[in-house]
Formats: sequence, C-alpha cells, structure tokens
Amino acid sequence: MRKAVTMEWRTRSRCWGLILWGCLCCSLPGQAEENLKVLHVAISSAETGFDPVMTSDLNTAAIEQQIFESLLTYDYLARPAKLVPRLAASMPVVTEQGRTWTFTLKTGVYFSPDKVFKGRKRELNAADVVYTLMRFMDPANRSPYKFLLDGKIVGLDERAEQARKSGHFDYDSPVAGLQVLDPYHLRVHLKTPDYNFGHAMAQPMMGVVAREVIDAYAGDTASHPVGSGPYQLAQWVRSARIQLVKNPYYRHEVWHFVPTQDAGDQRVVAQMEGKVIPQIDRIDIQVVEEAQSAWLSFGKGELDILGIPAQFSPLALDHDQLRSDWADRGVRLDRIIEPAIAYYFINQQDPQLGGMSPARIALRRALFLAINDDEMIRVISKGQAWRNAYPIPAGVAGADPSYQSMLNFDPVLANRLLDEFGYHRDASGYRQYPDGQPLVVRYTTGVSSQDRELDEVMKKSLDRIGVRFVSEKLKFPDIIRAERQCRIQMRLSGWIADYPDGDNFMQLWYGPHIHENNASCVQDPEWDRLYEQTLTLPDSPQRDALYHRLARRLELMGVTKVSTSSVRNVLSQPWVLGYKAHPILPSVWSYLDVNTSHGSGH
Repeated sequence: MRKAVTMEWRTRSRCWGLILWGCLCCSLPGQAEENLKVLHVAISSAETGFDPVMTSDLNTAAIEQQIFESLLTYDYLARPAKLVPRLAASMPVVTEQGRTWTFTLKTGVYFSPDKVFKGRKRELNAADVVYTLMRFMDPANRSPYKFLLDGKIVGLDERAEQARKSGHFDYDSPVAGLQVLDPYHLRVHLKTPDYNFGHAMAQPMMGVVAREVIDAYAGDTASHPVGSGPYQLAQWVRSARIQLVKNPYYRHEVWHFVPTQDAGDQRVVAQMEGKVIPQIDRIDIQVVEEAQSAWLSFGKGELDILGIPAQFSPLALDHDQLRSDWADRGVRLDRIIEPAIAYYFINQQDPQLGGMSPARIALRRALFLAINDDEMIRVISKGQAWRNAYPIPAGVAGADPSYQSMLNFDPVLANRLLDEFGYHRDASGYRQYPDGQPLVVRYTTGVSSQDRELDEVMKKSLDRIGVRFVSEKLKFPDIIRAERQCRIQMRLSGWIADYPDGDNFMQLWYGPHIHENNASCVQDPEWDRLYEQTLTLPDSPQRDALYHRLARRLELMGVTKVSTSSVRNVLSQPWVLGYKAHPILPSVWSYLDVNTSHGSGH
C-alpha cells in the first residue's frame, strides 16, 4: 500500500465545527462529554476520500478499516501475521485445489445508520459482498487495487471488458464465478489456484458496501462512507480533521486474542481480555504534516500514540531502547521491523528520462548510482533503517536479505556512464543531453520539513554527477494522483505490505498496473511474462528464482532502485490500554481502551 515515505502514526487533537450529517461535535447521544473515552489520532498526510474501492494510501485505509469490514482480517497478536475471520463466521472452505472458496457470513451484521435506509436496520448479506467485488472491476471506478481480482474470478474479467466497450458495467446479471448461495453463504470460483486470495479478502479496501448507498451518492461516494465496522464517520474537514464515533448498530464482539511468547502480550491481554469491542467512544483524527508539531504535542501529553519521526529518534531512543526520561513517565515503546520498502523510481514514459534506448538506460542508472543510501540512512532516518536492495522486505514471503544490487553508490561509475553516452558538461559544469539540450531532473517530494531534507540529499547526489536539480513540491494526495497519470518524473516512494507475500511488492512494476500502482509507468513485455509465471506458484524456490530475475531486470533497465527498509518505533502514553504495533493492519484503534482516571486529559 502506498505510503508517504516519512509517514508516522500520531494521536490526539481538539474539537471542530464542520458537521456532515447531524452528529454532535463532542458528544454521543445520552452520554456526557466528560464520560466519553476519546482517542485522538493524527496522520502525516491528507486522506484521499472514503470509498474503499478508490483507496491506495495507508492513512486513508487506516480510517476505512474502522468504518468498513472485509471478509477476513489479521489476528491482533499473532506473529507472523495470521488470517482470521472478520465478516466471515469462520475461515473459508477451500476446494478444487484452491480454485473454489466458500464463505459463510456472520448473522446480525448491520450497516451503520444512514438516511438511505429510511430508518430501518439494514443487514449485510452475501449479495453485498458480490456487489463489492464487482466494483473493483468496473472501469468507471479506476480502482488502484483492481490487481487483487484482475484475471482471477471466472467471468468477472469478461464483464469488465463488456463495460469498457459499452460504457456501462452490468451489476444485475450473474457472474459465473460469484455465486450467492443464500443470504449468508457465497462461493467464489477462481480461474486458477491463487495462494493469496485469502489475503486479498482481508484488505481494508475490500470493506463491504451496500449498493443502495453507492447509488444514492453516485459521484460523491468518497464523502458518504457507510459500512458495518465499529465506527462511523461523524465529521470531516478535508485535509484537516476527521471524527469517528461508535456505530450504534455494531454487533456484540468480545476482545479475545491468544498471546504469543512476547512479554508485552501478557500486559495487553490483562488490560483487554473480555471487554466488548470497541471500548473507545470517539476517535478524533487530525492531519499533521510537520513531524515537529507531533513530537512536541506528544511530549506535552496531547498525543496518545506517536510513530517516532525519524529526525527525533535520537531524542527518544538510546540505540534500540527507550531513553530513561521517557520510560520514567510510563511511556512505552513498540519496535517492529517495517514490512516496507523505500524505493526510487523514474517514470519510463517521461519524455526526458524515459525510453529504452541504451543512452536513456545509462542515464537512469547513473542517476541511481549517484545516490548515497548510507547518507540517507544517517541523515534522513537517523540510523533507524538499513540498506535493502531487494524489492521484497524482511518478514515477507520471498524476501532475500543477501541480494546484491548493481546500483549501489558509485559516483565514479555514474560519471563514466554519462561521459560514454554523450552527456557532456557545458561551460557551467552541468551536463547536457547528447543533442545539447540542458539535462534537468525534476524530483517530487511532499511539503514537510523532512521532505526538504530529502531535496537537499538528492540535490547533493545530482551535483556529484553534474545534473541540474529541480524540486517539485506537492501534497501527498496530489502526488498519488500525479503518479497514476504518469506525471511524476522521479521520486522516492514507499510501499508497505498489504499482505505478507512478495507478490504484493512485485506487482508494483507490472505493465497492466499502470494508472493503478505502477508509478514507474514501466511496461516491459519480458518482465510482464516472467511476473505472470509467478502468479501460479506458491512461496517456493522456483518463485524466488523468478523474483530474482525480475529484480535484476528492473536494475538493468534503470527503472527502480530499492533503497532502504526501516524500523517502526511507536511510543504510547501510559493511559493507552491494549496497544501493540501490527505489521499489516493499518489501524488497531477498535482493539484499544484508554484509562480515563489516569490524568491524561481525556
């Protein structure tokens, strides 16, 4: 899932005024403000709207996971991550060598109240699941997560192709691979075995929606999220603040998870076992793009949870331990390996840097060779990352920490490549294209102070090889939009695992995913052919060998340089109960509680 490279998790804000549909700003019906349990959460980049089929960024998915529910999810405590039922009453029955998946739904699951339902409680059923899956293949939705279903369900691709020709997706005619057996049972028939289909059904963007809601708010579905999750949207000030309150129709769910051998699990279980989910009445979310603001607020007790911004890790950590001044306050540290990569990409369709001529490939490889990843780790990550050259990070099936990149820092080789392919320096010392035109690289980053540091590091890198640097500053939602339109020339991007399998990362360079997740906008027939072979294979040495060929080809073509992976360091205040950082779930808020007698100000 796409994330802001400098993304951190943060919490706590204040009350505000814009009311979407009649929920009171600071209270729930029949409950005094002083008795409310409130978790205040901040995110480091703006949300992109709350229609799950259109979501591709981590911050938005974190909010949607509380509003909508998918068939499956991940156990809160189990490590490695383990699939468990969510809307499903039990794990699916898988037959025909993995081609047929039968799901049984929980009964008594209701969508949150909305005027569309005209005052009645609307129970979620199997037809809603089928409708939700169809939406991903509707060309009108341009879903960035279409790849989860593309080419997989019998008859669904054909329905999408009909829609492309006619301009209308037929939701009413049956699809052979999507069978509603009765209101609580559905069966999915796949074209070939898919070893990751269960993971696909656990994604936040697979949150089930009601067709009458989508129809009623056609053209503005992102502003009217109605799901069956533990929370519902109460207020939304775009790119500023979001408020969630308990879904009054949420079913009776009890907190019960089996602890691992981790000592912290015993504390979490002791705090939460047997409590009704959710315990927190309201979640207030604020967009805070500057890491310093979040850091200072946490220090004053105004934030409940903080993913430590890298530039402040020396103030919180002594190597990999929490500093005593924080520990003495009762603050806790969760430290996990992030199942994510930070990678540079160059747009292969860009008229200045794209194309597969030897001269353009040499240019792109020279740009990557000029980047000092150790400097990035030291200056930007403050040591809380490591050099990772492989597209699949540690903790994800298919990872290879021993992989040796051919694009490690080597400015001597970079300059030699540029000289050999005719990118000579002009009188000012900067390089030109072979035809004499100025060589300029437009590098896109966000608007935070750390993004400015990224600009400085990149300019220093390009100065080493005599290439002019131009900075393009965009808000994160605008960056995502520009990526899908193949308008970003060069960027340091980030991807965190949606599910713990290498396919979730390798699909980032698959040709048909241009305008979805293929931000490099690369379409190489040989690469696509090799990738398609991996789709029919389980996690195995055979698949790993293909992944190696794919990774090397990306480097040879000068498409991507995988740079680093990082550690996620999360601080939580002593009044936060039940918190444990999860490697896959984008948010765990419904599993938490707060101790209102602790003096936190809640």
